[in-house]
Parts: sequence; structure tokens; C-alpha cells
Amino acid sequence: MSYIFHLFFYNPLYNGLIIFLSYLPHPDVGLAVILFTVFIKLILFPLSKQAVRTQMEIKEIEPELAKVREKFKENKEQQARETMSIYKKRGINPFSSFFLVLIQVPIIFALYFIFLKGGLPSIDTSLLYGFVNNLSLHTLPNMHFLGLFDVSKPQIILGALAGISQFIQVQFSIPPVKKVDNPNFKDDLARSMNIQMRYILPVFIFLISLKLSGAVTLYWITGNIFTIAQEMYMRKVIKKERVFSIAPTSKV
Repeated sequence: MSYIFHLFFYNPLYNGLIIFLSYLPHPDVGLAVILFTVFIKLILFPLSKQAVRTQMEIKEIEPELAKVREKFKENKEQQARETMSIYKKRGINPFSSFFLVLIQVPIIFALYFIFLKGGLPSIDTSLLYGFVNNLSLHTLPNMHFLGLFDVSKPQIILGALAGISQFIQVQFSIPPVKKVDNPNFKDDLARSMNIQMRYILPVFIFLISLKLSGAVTLYWITGNIFTIAQEMYMRKVIKKERVFSIAPTSKV
């Protein structure tokens, strides 16, 4: 497992950071992390784009799903069948975001171990690919992001930004749960989970950022900002698609 982790995540990320550092006039590790994060997000954009589209489509059919849950609340098997039938009819794959979430976890761990094991500012040439090893850095990598923060250590300001950006990102992606009359256990659980995701998760991200290196926190902040911008873009694109789809065709 360790070999696979290094082969597909740790080593590629380490080499990627070195590549970005080698092309910066002043090899700022924090800036390299930001640029490299954007690069990773652009590679994953087709997956994340589909995930955002799916989330928005599920939000739209939520009233229909709520009716199914109410109608078959005593028959969970039939409820699941009807729910999947609605997804199939609408062409929605509810599991489309699973791979996106799955692949980002080892990326975060890889960045964490890169800075935990002292992969920077000293460079471990034994980890470099041949073409990367031929690149030369002007000076040793600078761990002070824009001369302000040492990204090899936890930074409370970056942690606060991570929590705030996570809060904003969640507001975009997870709608509030509407109150229902005579809620059952499942309704209460859904409401509790929604509150935790919207309010508790950002606080948790802030607290855990106080234990992580600033570089990992920068990755998280940049990823959140990218996701917010992506959601805004996708909403605009989908809205435009609907306008064209319902617009009457002109007769010749």
C-alpha cells in the first residue's frame, strides 16, 4: 500500500511542486502550492464539473424525492427502488462525486507527509524524476509565503481562512433542510447532519488546520475558492442551457 501511495500520489506531487518552484523567479513554496493546487483542480475539472451538475440536479428534484420518502416511509426497499427510478429517469448518477472525493483524500495526505518528513526546503533528489532532476532552482525554496508565513508550520490566520472558505463553500453546495411537520427520526437526522456540515465542519477544519502545516492549509483554502468559483460558473452555465432549451425555435 505504501508503494502505491508513493508511486501515484507522494512522488508525483513532490515532483510537481519542484517543477513549479523551478519556474518561479523566487521559489516561494506557498505560491507554488497555490499554483499547483489550481493545476490539480483543472485536471480534475471534468469530474468536479459533473459532480456539481449532479448536486444541482438533485437539489431540483428534492421535492419529488421527498414525496417518495413520505409515500414509502414504511417500506425502505420500495423507497430505494423509487428513488433510483427517479434518478434513472432524469439521467442522474448520484455516485458521480464519489471518485472525486476519494482521490482528494490521498492528495491531502501526500502533501501532509511531504512537509512532515521535511521534503522541503531541502530537496530529496532520490525522489525526483529524471527530467525534473535536470531542472535547477535559483535558490533554496523559500518556506515563508510572500515573506509573511512559514508554511512548514501551522498558521492560525491560514486556519481561519480555511474555516471561512469552507463555510462559504458549504453554503453553495448544501442547501438548508426545510422544517417538516411531525418530523421522524430520519428527518431529525438529516437536519442534524445538515447543520453539522454547514456550521460544525468549518469549525472542525479551522481546528484541524492548527495542527497541519500552512502548505496543506493553503491547498485547502485554494481548493475551496476554486470550488466556489466553479459552482458559480456551473450555475451560470446550467441557467444559460435552460434558457436555450426552453426558448421557442424561430420559424423560417
